[in-house]
Amino acid sequence: MQIDIRQVRIAEEYEMIDRFMHELHKHEYILFDKTAVWADIQQGYMRHVISMQEEFEGVCLVAYADGVPAGFMFGYVEDQDDSRTEVYEGRELYVSDGYVGEAFRRMGIYRKLNEHLEHLFISDGVKRITRFTMVNNVRMRQFLEEEGYMVTRLLYEKWVE
Repeated sequence: MQIDIRQVRIAEEYEMIDRFMHELHKHEYILFDKTAVWADIQQGYMRHVISMQEEFEGVCLVAYADGVPAGFMFGYVEDQDDSRTEVYEGRELYVSDGYVGEAFRRMGIYRKLNEHLEHLFISDGVKRITRFTMVNNVRMRQFLEEEGYMVTRLLYEKWVE
């Protein structure tokens, strides 16, 4: 199977990225039942990622397996200001979304997308990469640790009714 990774503009590939985002959201809902229904946030979230791509050096990569869209990854640059508590003050890559379709899993596609995205930003001077994942997403946590990421903060939530 031939895997090709291409950079796309979300606004120009809206339907494809929207489908990937919808699948990602369904998966996140399985992990956390307070995840919003995609139809309720679709327009706002897609507008957000398009804006991040246009205004914050966002990059959306799509992996094609023998010409078929198999997965995607999206990240953008966040500039640190003097309100941060970390020592690092440079540009930071925030990887906000990524997903590989079930039929294409266990083929190294997500790893290839991640390596490609990191390479683009590291070669452009980024020294810090951040991302979130659900605490019960064990496979993603294992992947991130294998790739050199480490847990630095835990987010605690309390839902008050």
